[in-house]
Amino acid sequence: MTDLSDLSPVRPGRSALAWPGLPLLAALALWVYAVRHTDVSRLDDYGLVTALHPTFWAGLVVLTAGFWCTVRDPRRPGAWAAAYVLGLLVMERATQAVLYPTPLYAWAWKHDAVIDHLLTAGGLQTADQVGDMAVYDQWPGFFAAQAALVRLLGVESSAMFMAWWPLVSSLMLLLPLLLIYRTFTEDRRLIWTAVWLFYVANWVGQDYFSPQSVAYALHVAVLAVVLRRFGRTAVRRGRPRQAVWTVVITLLITAIVISHQLTPGMLVVCLVALCLSRRYRDWVPVVTTVVIFLAWCLTAALPFLSAAMPDMIRSVGDVGANVETGYGATPTGTGAIATSWAARLLSGSVLLLAAAGVLRQRVLRHRARPLLLIAAAPLPMFAASSYGSEMIFRVLLFMLPGAAFFAAAAILPKVRTLAADAAARAGAGRPAVPAGNGLRRFAAWVPPAALLAGTLAFVPAYSGKDRINYFPPQEVALVRQLFDQAPEGSLVVAANRNYPLAYDSYWSVDHYWFLDDARSHVDRIVRDPAATLATDMAGVDRPARAYFLLTQGQLANSEMNGQLTREQLDRIQDSVAASPRFQLVAENGAGWLYVLKQTGGAER
Repeated sequence: MTDLSDLSPVRPGRSALAWPGLPLLAALALWVYAVRHTDVSRLDDYGLVTALHPTFWAGLVVLTAGFWCTVRDPRRPGAWAAAYVLGLLVMERATQAVLYPTPLYAWAWKHDAVIDHLLTAGGLQTADQVGDMAVYDQWPGFFAAQAALVRLLGVESSAMFMAWWPLVSSLMLLLPLLLIYRTFTEDRRLIWTAVWLFYVANWVGQDYFSPQSVAYALHVAVLAVVLRRFGRTAVRRGRPRQAVWTVVITLLITAIVISHQLTPGMLVVCLVALCLSRRYRDWVPVVTTVVIFLAWCLTAALPFLSAAMPDMIRSVGDVGANVETGYGATPTGTGAIATSWAARLLSGSVLLLAAAGVLRQRVLRHRARPLLLIAAAPLPMFAASSYGSEMIFRVLLFMLPGAAFFAAAAILPKVRTLAADAAARAGAGRPAVPAGNGLRRFAAWVPPAALLAGTLAFVPAYSGKDRINYFPPQEVALVRQLFDQAPEGSLVVAANRNYPLAYDSYWSVDHYWFLDDARSHVDRIVRDPAATLATDMAGVDRPARAYFLLTQGQLANSEMNGQLTREQLDRIQDSVAASPRFQLVAENGAGWLYVLKQTGGAER
């Protein structure tokens, strides 16, 4: 194997900064000032991008410049690069937790409800008991672990800490990534630049409070163990230890399988891809994953898979449909479209850089071929399923560990090998010095500019939809008031599920989101809102009640994702407010709550 530790710095023998901690401290100071002077009470369609104080952007520029100047100098201790990466995570993953008084994202609130149900019910339940939500009881690993954490910490619910989960789940990935990259190079510049690019390219948002966040970290951990302990050289060095590492990956794989549906499939394709390399032609990890995955699917997860299998089979091979977003998921408006394009350009740029790194760095193309295989392995999943119109995002996510490594190789100087230098010295007395000093000076600015552009683009890609994902305290209070008073068996009707606590008490209260219906029915609601909704809500027997809830989060989601316009939703709310069949229960600056009046034994 070629030694890559001799990668030359941009300016040998020079140090851009005498004290690498200075820009790091300056960046963090600018960040602290920014979060103290940022107002999130009135977010627009650009999300957090336009709300942030300008010093936040200045802090990111200083941080990126300091990282580049530090990491390119081989004499700097690796701890400085680690400190800069931690600073990046704080600035890009903890900002929302500091700024927003309530946790983001409706799906995080949904997972909080599942944990609350697990603590309340004291065990798993079937579809006969909790309906469609039983799917979470069939993959309970994450929820059981979080329920145990809630009990251990003595807090009321996971909502007390889930706002910080993006930072926690990102930190969980750091050690496995370092182990993977150190398998193929000892050069700290390449390792830490790859880690930096991984984090700034990971805008997909699967680091929120979810089973995917933990399953993904475990997935990367399994790959790290396989790459370091299941290669041909490692096996020859110590077969007794191989049994120990087999037990380790078995535990990791089991945790993945019982927590998430998609990640085991992604792990299988990555491990099979590794077997295409002679160095990693060990079938034990693949067989272990397949056996555990099938065992779970044929037992605990069988009820869900039996119902979903026909649709899953129909989607196999339909690549076009699997990458479509569909109705209600199309960015609408200048801000939504701009942030969507920022995300696309960020991912596209990293993938193009990765391709350039593969072509440019011949040494890495051979030495790190397993990482190249891992990066390409998720692509066939496009033909497997749409995964709720999210497959394209999941494929990008699982490609990132390998893609970030080769993207980093593209922006660093071309790898020199000791053998190549020796040959050059033998032929000409010394290595040739390329001509064109002006061009070289210009080219020296391209890599840091690319790194900075990616770092800045992460913010709109990751936080550009915060108008949808943020629920102010007033909205949380309004929805909590609803579930505090709703009798068992009640029905909650809303435009969509984008509001906090949307699944609260799902085991005793039914939900109906009318924008999930066929477009023809949605059009009927728009034409005659109060009468159509009253008919939809009829049939709820006393003492249960039927509620209509319209909140700020629903309005934002409908507008920005191409469902109904603000004018149409305002017309629905005005119609319900004017109808004698509805009674206003509560309202505040974040929404309205109505109840359908009851006559006799049932609602009409």
